Order: sequence, then structure tokens, then C-alpha cells
Amino acid sequence: MTQSDKPPAQNVALIVGGGPGVSSSCARLFSESGMRVAIAARNPDKAVLEILEKEHGVHRYACDAADPVAIDRLFKKITGDIGVPRLVVHNIDGRVPGIFRTTIVEADPALALETVRNAAFSAFLVGQQAARLMLGNEPDTNGARGTIIFTNASAALKGFPSSGAFAMACHAKSGLAQSMARELMPQGIHVANVPIDAAIGRAQEDGTRAHWLAGTTVDDNMADPDRIAETYLQLHRQHRSTWAFEIVLRPWIEKW
Repeated sequence: MTQSDKPPAQNVALIVGGGPGVSSSCARLFSESGMRVAIAARNPDKAVLEILEKEHGVHRYACDAADPVAIDRLFKKITGDIGVPRLVVHNIDGRVPGIFRTTIVEADPALALETVRNAAFSAFLVGQQAARLMLGNEPDTNGARGTIIFTNASAALKGFPSSGAFAMACHAKSGLAQSMARELMPQGIHVANVPIDAAIGRAQEDGTRAHWLAGTTVDDNMADPDRIAETYLQLHRQHRSTWAFEIVLRPWIEKW
């Protein structure tokens, strides 16, 4: 693809962390909004991602987001294939099997480190590469060069019992996002941290929404990934006079 053949940079979105929930909802909405969308995952051959490619033209990439070399390669590949992203979403939970709901005295240090690596360190790598490229973008009519959004969790706001490793990772991601926002927003890059204080109920084949642990949604008691995606698109389109840094999303019925 020659330089003249590349699509306009303002139409490119990258989602890092591909699955059937928030990432898929974002990919569909961004594509329907006229963006060229790329999605990266350790396993890009998941059925849901193949459907996104077939039905929405989403570009799939294999990437371990906690590997600096892999992330550097990913951004170079996407830039060459479809252009420099104007919107980047880091949507990686980071928890590994064996660390979930484990007390501090029982937690395996290696798994705790892997959780931080998967969640916070990968966010650093993605944010770093996104910032490097976006600083070279021409400002749009809003004076913006791009948007970087970090999906976070309620553990970023409150450390739950038996969740020390995850709380550590989520707090680290929040600190990274805040530092980046204060550094980059004056340079035209909107950075947002979005803790989701709820279980996320994704669509099932029978039309219901459900969470793997919390069960089937009742009366909108779980966050809807399609509505989360709408919030992300709104963040990307916000006027720079009212850029939001942190938006906490929770169902109306959630106790907090």
C-alpha cells in the first residue's frame, strides 16, 4: 500500500484486547460510524473476531500486548495497513487463572506479577506507542490529535478483599492514565480512564445478556457492552473544552 493509498488517519481505530464483550461492541459501533477498525488479541482466530471481520470489515491482528516488541510491531503493521490510529482503546482485564479471589497470604507472587504485566504494563506499552504516533497527527477541527481510552474496573476505585493483585494492577493503570492525561491533553491527545463498576452482561445467542459468573441480567443490573461502546465513542467526540478524564460506569441499581 502506497502512502497515497492509505485511508485518512482520522478514520482509524485500534482496540487492544479482543473478546465478545466491550471490544466487540466497540468494533461494531466504530465500524458503523465510518471508522476503519483494527482489533488485536493473543488469539485473533476467535469466532467472534472472525465474524467481526466478515460482517464489519474489522482487521484482526495477533499480539501479546505485554510484549514491547510485539506492540511495536503491531502499531507499525496497522499504520502500514490502514493508517495511524486516531482512537485507541486498551481493553485488557489482565487477571490470570489462579489469582482471582485469592487471599494475600495465598496469592502466588508469579501470578500477581503476571496480572500486573498483563493489565498495567500492557497499558503502558499501548499508551506509549499510541502517543508517539498521535503526536504526529494533524489536529482536527476540534484541535485533537487522537484519543486514548483505558478500560478499568471497580478495583481501580476500591481494593476488595482477596483481590490484592488485581487492585494493584487497576490502580497502576489509573495512575498511568492520569499521568498521561496531564502530559498529553495540552498537546491535543484526549486520555480517559473508564472504571466499570459492575459485571458486564454480554449478548447471548438467545438474545439475553449474561455474565460468566454473575448469571443472566435482570432489570439492567449489569453493564451493557453496547452502551459502554457508545460512551467510548462520545469520549472520542467530546469538545476539547470539556474533555473528561475519568468516567465511572455502573448500572442504576448498583450499590456503591
